[in-house]
Amino acid sequence: MEHFADRLCAAVRSKGNPLCVGLDPRWESLPEPIRQRHGLESLDAVAAAYEEFCSRVLEIVAPLVAVVKPQSAFFEACGPEGMAVLQRLLRRARELGLLTILDAKRNDIASTGQAYADAAFGGTRIATKTFPVWQADALTINPYLGADAIEPFVQSARRSGGGVFVLLKTSNPGGADFQDLTLAPEAGERAPHKLYHRVGETIRSWALQNLGLCDLGDVGAVVGATYPEEMVWLRQQLPEVVFLVPGFGAQGGSAADAAAAFRPDGLGAIVNSSRGILFPYPPSETDWEAKVANATRQAAAALTSALATR
Repeated sequence: MEHFADRLCAAVRSKGNPLCVGLDPRWESLPEPIRQRHGLESLDAVAAAYEEFCSRVLEIVAPLVAVVKPQSAFFEACGPEGMAVLQRLLRRARELGLLTILDAKRNDIASTGQAYADAAFGGTRIATKTFPVWQADALTINPYLGADAIEPFVQSARRSGGGVFVLLKTSNPGGADFQDLTLAPEAGERAPHKLYHRVGETIRSWALQNLGLCDLGDVGAVVGATYPEEMVWLRQQLPEVVFLVPGFGAQGGSAADAAAAFRPDGLGAIVNSSRGILFPYPPSETDWEAKVANATRQAAAALTSALATR
């Protein structure tokens, strides 16, 4: 079974850019013809609109990028049919040759965490049968329940050749409330650490347990492009860790900011854009598909240019 980081590096090389397209459907931003076609009579109708829109986006971006990242919250908000739509979209993305990151930020302890992990990757085992659920290539997870809560996710991912991305230095301003807390120095340390520094050290230790041929691990970190100075420091400290970089585009992070996430060989990170690619037009736009394609090409070109001129 090929290592997750090796699959990711090969996919990025094949498309020539590290862009990841986030699937974050929002009713108020959907093209008007799609909203009119499905109406607003029920959450099932909203879910159907999301499926039509996201399915077409997948077809548009599949020749251009290597990775997509469905945000589970928007589908969960539509109830059971929304979850069924999410499952079908993940399946469709795989059919189109895309790697998938399920952005669900899961975590829990013991058997509960194991259930989340198995559903994300290899499937849910009941008695002697295993039933596929999401079959994602990677999953975002929250580290703040500690190492024993991370372990089920890492092991389940490894059994399936998948990966996990651990929240580290997130793109939202409020992330600093806890992530930037200063810790007292431990024995042998010359200076105090911030909490995210300590989390980063632990993420690196997990990544080092299982390196691919590309010298990257299957445990990655979520590091926002909105903190470029911190990004530079983290890249130096965590050379074997793949970064998933949100905050590019609509949240204010530039291509130059995101470029700091990469190793000198141009690998080691993928950069997500959601709103900037899905909705670079008003809902009344009739040629919205061309706008999505153009936004994808522009974002990919901006990243490759920034990497080339570092």
